[in-house]
Amino acid sequence: MTDHIIRKARRDDVEAIVHMLADDQLGATRDDPADLVPYLQAFDDIDADPNQLLVVVVSGDQAVGTLQLTMIPGLARRGALRGQIEAVRIRADHRGSGLGADLIQWAIDESRRRGCALVQLTSDTSRTQAHRFYERLGFEPTHTGFKLKL
Repeated sequence: MTDHIIRKARRDDVEAIVHMLADDQLGATRDDPADLVPYLQAFDDIDADPNQLLVVVVSGDQAVGTLQLTMIPGLARRGALRGQIEAVRIRADHRGSGLGADLIQWAIDESRRRGCALVQLTSDTSRTQAHRFYERLGFEPTHTGFKLKL
């Protein structure tokens, strides 16, 4: 495995992040690296929100992985704070190197550091390899999720 760091994403990381989002069977139909304008606006909103943390894994001088961690306050579980992991991606040429596990462990540790009672994530039902990956890391498939496109 190569040396890498996990750090808060910067605006100049957005293009690399969008390429990772689009390099995927689902993202290829949803994301467009040719038009960064909406992604840069979203980045600014994420960056300004203290409950949001967009990070990248950097190997050498390139962003090769990413995820977004959201801190969700709630009344359930005696007012517990939850960490929500979203948009986990590792660049294709770095998959299988252990970076994904390191990135998820970083998100778990950061959630714990911020006082979360649990960490949760969702994964599209078609991503069976990702499901096995998350289960190997200790996540349990306890809920069924629903979405409504607006």
